[in-house]
Parts: sequence; structure tokens; C-alpha cells
Amino acid sequence: MPFAPVPQAFKSSLKEVVIGAGESAVALGGENVLPLYSFDAPIKNRPKVGIEISDLGPDRSLPELAKFYEGASSAAELAARACAAPGADFVCLWLEGADPNGEDRDVADCVKICREVAEASPLPLAVQGCGSPDKDARLFEKIAEALQGRNVLLLSAKEENYKGIAVAAVTAYGQKIAAESSVDINLAKQLNVLISQLGIAGDSTVMHLGASAAGYGFEYIASTTDRVRLAALAQNDAALQMPVIAPVAADAWSVKESVMSEDEFPEWGPVERRGADMEICTASAMIAAGANAVIVRHPRSAAAVAELISALL
Repeated sequence: MPFAPVPQAFKSSLKEVVIGAGESAVALGGENVLPLYSFDAPIKNRPKVGIEISDLGPDRSLPELAKFYEGASSAAELAARACAAPGADFVCLWLEGADPNGEDRDVADCVKICREVAEASPLPLAVQGCGSPDKDARLFEKIAEALQGRNVLLLSAKEENYKGIAVAAVTAYGQKIAAESSVDINLAKQLNVLISQLGIAGDSTVMHLGASAAGYGFEYIASTTDRVRLAALAQNDAALQMPVIAPVAADAWSVKESVMSEDEFPEWGPVERRGADMEICTASAMIAAGANAVIVRHPRSAAAVAELISALL
């Protein structure tokens, strides 16, 4: 008896969020099928890959990474180099130096760096904050103002600071934001509802549901992403129909498989290859779970994930 496939069709679809401007702009979301289910219906926009750069520069102790960014001394030069990496769809500037517990770079300096990076980047730009809710709220307001017309994505608006960020970034200056919650579908939905009550439309918001490296509590991230996607499509839950972005770089490069020295574990192979492999595994799993965009650090990771997406779609 021949097999007759029955496509799983959904009447609802994800919101489409566009970042960047002009010919280089990229669209996230928009599909009405489960992740990678292109055999059920066409997937409107394939998952996108971003490359993370830091305002503090790359880890030059890693030979491949140091060679890739050789000669680049400023964040703008790093961005230009990242844009040329195979598989890169956008660049994410991590304002690591703004952390009050680190260098505590002031807001004016951060804004200047963002301007320079935006000018040097032919690809769309995302800006990731330092992680301090108070500092990020001040940062994003000024960055949103300085980058008017660039349609940048600001990572992230949290429960502690979403009001100021959402109003400044989206309403006042026409940027996009990521709503960051902590691996919980109810918290994600609650934050999306709160942001929508400020008059922010779903096509200006993406969701950052939390992060973890593969093998380190990752099943919670994957299952939450999966539940969000099912609720959005199967239950037509408008509060969960925003695209999902997954910054995996920081977590993937912080676990023991990525940082333990080759002297201690020679059988594990080179540190740099392990870190990139952890990024590739984590990013690929997030795409399978339902992420519409992933952010990695190593150019080899970006190329491998982009190749996987092309092969599957």
C-alpha cells in the first residue's frame, strides 16, 4: 500500500520581523509550519545566522579566530570582517565592556562604537546589552536614537526594564526589540502581553526564551521553544507568535568542553575546535526546536550552521 503523506496545515502563522534596511534587510519568522517542516508547506523565511562580535575584541588566543580577525583593531573593523564570513546574515555587537562589574564603559562611548559598527556593516545589526537591566535601559535608549533608520534589533528587553526600552526603541525611533524571559512559556507570554499593551506590534518584537549550551540543561530550552511554537501555530496564541532568536555563543564557549586546556584533556582535541563544535551543536538544536535566528561567535560555526540550513531547506 503506497504511503500518502498528510500535510499538517495551520491556519495561523508567526509574525514576520524585519531587521536592517535596504537590500541587506533580513526577515525572521512568517512561517505557518513546524520547524524545518518544509515538506508540509513552504517555509517563508529560512532561519538566519548572526555572528557575535564584542566591543572588547575577539579572543586572540584561539588561532583560527585570531587569524580571521587579524589586523582588525576596532569594533567597526571586526564588524566588517564578520560581515564577510560565509553564512553570516547579520552581525550582533555585544557591548561586553559596558558591564558595571567589568570595564563599565560609559553610555556615550558605547553609542559611538555602535555608530561606527553600523557604518562599517553592510549587513543588518543587532546590539546585545551588557546584562545589567538599569545600564541596558539607558544604553538602548541612546543607541536607538543614534541609529534611527538602521532598523536594528536590541537584545534584550526584560521584565525589569521593558517599558523604557520598548517605548524608546520601537515607538520613538522605529527599532526592533527582543523580549527576554527565563525558560518559561508563561513568563514569555506575560512579557509579550505587557509589551503589546504599550502599543508595540508583534512585528517589532522577537522572543529570547533563554539560553544554555547543549548538554547543560538544554532540554528545558528546547522543550520551552517547542511549546511556544506549538502554542503559536496549533492554538493560534497571538501572544506567542513572534519569531524566536537564540544567542548561543556565550553559553557554548563557557562550558568545560570548550574551556578546559588540551594539556588536561588531550583526548578531547583542540580547544578552539571544541568550542566551535559546541556552538554548532547548540545552534543546530535550537533551529530544530524552533529558533528563527541563532547567534554564534566563530566563523566556522556560522558557515557550518548556514550549510545545514541550506541542506535541510
